[in-house]
Amino acid sequence: MIKTACPLDCYDACGIVYDSHTQKISADGEHPMYNGALCSILNKHIFEAKRIEKPTIDGLEVSLDEALNAVANAMSEDNPLLWRGSGHLGVMQDVTNLLIEERDGTLTHGSLCDGAGQAGIREGRGINRQLPPEQISKAEVIVVWGRNLSVTNSHIMPNIKGKKIIVIDPICTPIAQKADMHIQIRPRSDMLLALMLARFVIMQSGEAKEWLDEHGSDYDEFYDFTQSFRIRDSLQKIDIEGSELSQIVEELVGKRVVFLLGVGVQKYSIGHYAFWAIDSLASVLGLFGREGCGVSFLGESRVGYEDPFACDVPRVSIVNTPFENYNCVLVQGGNPAESMPNSDKVVKSLKKVKNLIYFGLYENETSKLAKIKIPAKNFLEKEDIRLSYGHHYISAMNVATDSDIGISEYDFTKALFDRLGLNGLKSEAEYLDIWKSQSSKAGEYEVLPDYQEIPYRDGFGKDGDEEFVFMDDMDDYFDKPYSTLEDEYWLLSPKSHNSLNTQFKRDNKIHISSSANYKDGDKVLVKSIYGQSEFIIKIDDRLRSDCISIPSGAFCLNILTPDIISEEGGGACYQEVKVKLSLINGE
Repeated sequence: MIKTACPLDCYDACGIVYDSHTQKISADGEHPMYNGALCSILNKHIFEAKRIEKPTIDGLEVSLDEALNAVANAMSEDNPLLWRGSGHLGVMQDVTNLLIEERDGTLTHGSLCDGAGQAGIREGRGINRQLPPEQISKAEVIVVWGRNLSVTNSHIMPNIKGKKIIVIDPICTPIAQKADMHIQIRPRSDMLLALMLARFVIMQSGEAKEWLDEHGSDYDEFYDFTQSFRIRDSLQKIDIEGSELSQIVEELVGKRVVFLLGVGVQKYSIGHYAFWAIDSLASVLGLFGREGCGVSFLGESRVGYEDPFACDVPRVSIVNTPFENYNCVLVQGGNPAESMPNSDKVVKSLKKVKNLIYFGLYENETSKLAKIKIPAKNFLEKEDIRLSYGHHYISAMNVATDSDIGISEYDFTKALFDRLGLNGLKSEAEYLDIWKSQSSKAGEYEVLPDYQEIPYRDGFGKDGDEEFVFMDDMDDYFDKPYSTLEDEYWLLSPKSHNSLNTQFKRDNKIHISSSANYKDGDKVLVKSIYGQSEFIIKIDDRLRSDCISIPSGAFCLNILTPDIISEEGGGACYQEVKVKLSLINGE
């Protein structure tokens, strides 16, 4: 029995046990995030997916040596670009940065996931510290805000058992169906809701005055800012009644409350404002630095580390990368042809690259465009270290089985260093030791170096000696996104049980409420100002009547989405768009 950890892009970062006799995996019952089982993707789909087994050049199978020689020749071009996805979240994935640094190349910046939210958190707190799951267990009230726990964070379910649950989400998710209260707000109105809640808390003298005097003394100015938004107009845009707002306030004031925030809240140009407003609300309630309280998003797992793979090179946006400007592009563990927004534009750009190299596990839309394909080792076949953005525990990823397929990220980098005559690369063991040596200890577990049992207990900022900075301004004009035609729908792109980003079991279904007068199985053309694509209708009355939902891994989804960048954080704005539907051939 060999212990390792899940490599997938997920809050849970589960512990895994591999049985070499049965060649099967199971949940590690000794791991702190154990809840009895592994998710369906890890249990099933990850092993059903067909791997790339052989290297190819121009579609022809070659030896690994031949393929690596071709990569070295391509990398000898000036200024190669590395575009890395999140197919595997071990720390050793970033070792390829050192190759790009030595070749005077370019990396990306920004995020297809959480960039705007992270920026909003830093505005107020200065740094995004992990909220330990143990603190979630001590809460009385859990506010699940734009986070579909049963799909994206199922191992946290034991921590919220027996709590009063309030869900804020345009979709009636499974957790919303079980909640004590579900507020089905209009998309993109999260910031307004947070501001109105904070305003009502202060109007009813529910603010945590003693805490605010010490850690957020400028809250009076924040209250003045909330008053710049008219209540009636704001409630209309949120699509909520004043009585519902008062009911939420009643459940929050004077309680131990945890907000669990999801990425859907910040998939907009103003995503950082939404998170800053929610953090400001939490500060008005005095939820930071207290037991059983806090705000949880995707934590910055590398805070406190000295990263051996950090390098100072030029960077371009990961949201609208100009691939055509580079003769050599290395795509590692990602699928930009399908996962980047405005994907028709992306594909055209990728097709102009002289040497497009794909290094990954599975065939996808990007690998099919690549000149050179290099198969990677999977998580059972290489050593690594797994950090988590959902909890503070560190897991060793041990080699569990051997395979003749593929090459690890370190061995790939070493092979290229040798072929290009580059120097300075340490051994794999040395890099792993650098990461391991920086961890802390909490009881019997290895934890992140920045671990705090109760984050922000002393204060905010990197050194914990600053006050919370309240939101006091914003540049967005809210009338613009709401002044679209009545026959347009907000496009939402939540996670799916069966796919993860563009991996595993994907489909082309569009979810819409029965009020739209379509029926299951109808084929429709979905059109935005960025492109159009065909989908199959799935009636789903969990949705608002002004929304459609297409899972984030669906085929051709991102033909519809904008390649604009959030105002702060360099984030993708997948949901900053409305779409029109029409039946195909009158069906």
